[in-house]
Amino acid sequence: MRKRKLIIIPAYNESACIEKTVKDIQKYAPEFDYVVINDCSTDNTREICEQHGFHLINLPVNLGIGGAVQTGYLYGYRNGYEMAVQVDGDGQHDPAFLKEMAEILEKEGLDMVIGSRFIEKKGFQSSSMRRVGIRYFSALIKLLTRARITDPTSGLRMVNRRVMKEFAHNYPKDYPEPESVVAILERGCKVKEIPVVMRERMGGVSSISMKKSVYYMVKVSLAIVIEKIRGGKK
Repeated sequence: MRKRKLIIIPAYNESACIEKTVKDIQKYAPEFDYVVINDCSTDNTREICEQHGFHLINLPVNLGIGGAVQTGYLYGYRNGYEMAVQVDGDGQHDPAFLKEMAEILEKEGLDMVIGSRFIEKKGFQSSSMRRVGIRYFSALIKLLTRARITDPTSGLRMVNRRVMKEFAHNYPKDYPEPESVVAILERGCKVKEIPVVMRERMGGVSSISMKKSVYYMVKVSLAIVIEKIRGGKK
């Protein structure tokens, strides 16, 4: 019998991490299906996945994190999954929390559950500079939506089929997490955070470099404000 829950694993040049990431999922979240979205990696991420028989979609061009995750949502929606969760390919997200996230999503009738590292402040807390940016986005989202999101850049987000359908058709391309949270809040969706413990990435390089930080802050801030002005209507 096909499983109802899907894990979307966006991966770009994650050869150092992808094997352990998938095997941890198989061990700690066996009730979930998963698919690796190989975002046209230039290393041997694809070869590792194929060698181990991992479930894999190979993108012909690099779409970036937003495009890769959107591909996963489109796959999940078209194949009838009832919920989907993003787990990054770098090994930071612990799949042991996924069962609890799914239970809360269903029991409380939520549209999205976000795994936040800042509620109990355990595990890897990110760099000091990134924490400043995260607090800034948290404050901006609170100002615009009145919702308190402590970890708006968290990629560990589980959604129901309603949001899966929305994200399959409309999903931000660059640094999508804060913008997409505002989008569904503006649509009246129910969002809740739960405490999780995140790990430091097991290898590879983060897509957000110091040089990109200013662009990231400006671009995402404008996108959030525009989403608020639109009122969630597209």
